[in-house]
Amino acid sequence: MERAGGTALTVRAELGVEDDVDTLFAGVEAALAGRPLDVLVNNAAAAPAGPIGATMREEFDHLFAVNVRAPYLIIQRALNLLRDGGRVITISSVATRMANPSQTSFAMTKGAVETMSMTLANELGVRGITVNAVAPGATRTAANGAAFEAPGLAELIAGTTALDRLGEPDDVADVVAFLASDAARWITGQVIDASGGLFLGPRV
Repeated sequence: MERAGGTALTVRAELGVEDDVDTLFAGVEAALAGRPLDVLVNNAAAAPAGPIGATMREEFDHLFAVNVRAPYLIIQRALNLLRDGGRVITISSVATRMANPSQTSFAMTKGAVETMSMTLANELGVRGITVNAVAPGATRTAANGAAFEAPGLAELIAGTTALDRLGEPDDVADVVAFLASDAARWITGQVIDASGGLFLGPRV
């Protein structure tokens, strides 16, 4: 981004705790130094797995604090900084379109931010701000890479994907970069699938 003439901001903040958004924006506003914010990407997430009977209330509350409350309040705080014609992009998940018993609470949070994106697109459109969500599928990242190390698991999941492989961070990042670009100026209120065609159906 900096090589292209832009400015990338790095501000450390732990989401899901008291005053998390205040801490984040103290750093953001200091770094911007009066300049407008062009693009906001909500990417932080918690993703515990387990059936409803094994989900602790504290875990459930933390999940919603990180995945739903934080992006909502971040967007709320960013509105005075975000320029007209800016971009808001929130990372969702294809879990919202599956019935995985181990991801009920996680899928609920991602369904919430998809609805948030659609309604905010309608609200903020008068300022030329587009609001979209991106839904990755099975994506190998530094945080979850170990989960794919079980023998045969990566191959099994890849076999359920139309493009026959696991996703990589760049696969999702490129979709986000497109939505942040002027080329996506007429796209808003949408959930963009970035799963490589996960679970489209059997190959017969």
